[in-house]
Order: sequence, then structure tokens, then C-alpha cells
Amino acid sequence: MILSATSLGVIIPVLKDAGEIESQFGQLVVAAGTIADFGAIILLSVLFAGKGGTGATLLLIASLFALAGVVFVVVRGAERSMRISADLLRLQDTTAQIRVRGAVVLLIGFAAIAEQLGLEVILGAFAAGAVLALLDRDEVMTHPLFRRKLEAIGLASSFPSSLSRAGSSSNLNALLDQPSNLAMVPVFLLALAVVRGLPALLYRPLVGRDRALVAGLFQATSLPFIVAGTAIGRSLGLIDGAESAELIAAGLFSVLLFPLIGSVLLRKSSGGDRAGAFVAESADDAQQMAM
Repeated sequence: MILSATSLGVIIPVLKDAGEIESQFGQLVVAAGTIADFGAIILLSVLFAGKGGTGATLLLIASLFALAGVVFVVVRGAERSMRISADLLRLQDTTAQIRVRGAVVLLIGFAAIAEQLGLEVILGAFAAGAVLALLDRDEVMTHPLFRRKLEAIGLASSFPSSLSRAGSSSNLNALLDQPSNLAMVPVFLLALAVVRGLPALLYRPLVGRDRALVAGLFQATSLPFIVAGTAIGRSLGLIDGAESAELIAAGLFSVLLFPLIGSVLLRKSSGGDRAGAFVAESADDAQQMAM
């Protein structure tokens, strides 16, 4: 299960910088990563992290999302107040940054509730994100910079936080004790590529062979879930210190290598597509001139 997630926080900025986030290819990668990430978190919570059994854990998860529904209804009703809407517009781009502060409070609140319920904190973050996405559609474009501000906060904190947690969770001494421990790092890295990369072959009819390969590399990028999963495995006595360090090291290499290689291949693929389009357009122009 540790090998089944994808680091969306790493992949989404890469897709945005490549101009592919809105394309069919980008949406496939994001959808697959989302399903894998949060599906793995829910399964991990249900099967391993629950304190009162599977049924109790499912009830707690349902309670968390029911609370998210209540918050959505309450905030949606408050937004209909002309006074509240006017205050939001007045304070959103001042030093108050009322919308950003509200989003952060929502995130911290749901994360804290999830932790108190004995669930994974990231489940609370997912519930907060879902509420925010439903509440803030901004169909009349009154605050177009709000999403960019949240993205800036996320990119500035999520990846360094993942690296910090990986460093504090890994046992370098256990990793370096025996050569066989180091030898397992590329094995786990290959396993990560197989488990998360092979499903991307299903995209081949839609995006082609080259982009399916890139999608596989992007999907195989994983670190935060590996850190969380190994911590739970160690607390349950299912994973020892050496195995935890091997898995975290493999996750670090996946974050460093897979997006870089995928970006290079994606750039070449995009260049080939543009070249092919240029040749086809030139051929059409030549044919029209001949006529």
C-alpha cells in the first residue's frame, strides 16, 4: 500500500509549468494521482490506523465528511448576506487577506479534527479542500488572485515540509549498517515505478506511447505518503528501521529523478508534436498554392 500513492504536490507544479495542466494528458495524470493518493490514505486509515476496528473508522470518516457538509451549508448561507459579501470584497486584497486567512483556518481546523478523531491529518486537509472548491467558484471573477495566493502558500510549504519529515523519519544509520540495505533502495524505486507506472499504459490510446511513459514517471513520484505509511508500519511493528529508511530513500529519489526525466521527455514529445503540426500545415499550404 505504501507504493500506491502519488505526490500531487510535486506533479501539479510540473504540469503547470509545462502548460499541460488543462490538457487531456494533464487531467489524466491529476485524476489518477488523486484517486491513488486519497484512496490509499482512506485504505490505510481503515485497515491499519483505526483504533476501534474497521467499522468504527469508517464511521469516523463519514462523520468527518458529514461535518464538511454542515460547514458548506453554513458558509454558503452566510455568503448570501450582502453585508458579508461586501466585507469579503473590501478585505480580500488588503493586509487582512480575509479569504486566504479563512482558507488557512478551514485547513487547520479540519486537520485538527481529523487528528482528534484518530484519522490521518491529510484526510482533514482533503475535506477542507473539497469544501473550499465547492464554496469558491468565483463565477463572476471578483477575486481572481485568490487561487494563486493559495498555490503560492502550498508550493512554499508542502515540498520543504515533505523533505523535512523524510529526513527526520529516516534512520540513516540503519540504512548504512549493511550494503544489502542500500541495495534495496533501487529495488524499491523500481517497485514504485512498476506499481504506479504500469497503469499509465492504459493512456496509450489517448495520449500516445511517449506521453504514456511520461505519465507513468509522474505517477510514480511519491514521498509524503511513504513517510506517513512507514511511520504507521513501524508503530504497528510491521516495518523495521532499515525497511523504513529504504522506502523513504526510494521516495526521495523518485521525487528528484522521475519529474525531471518526465519533464525532459514531455518537452521532446511536445516539440515533436509541434514539428509534426508545422509539417502538416506546410504541406496544406503547398497543396493550396499548387491548386
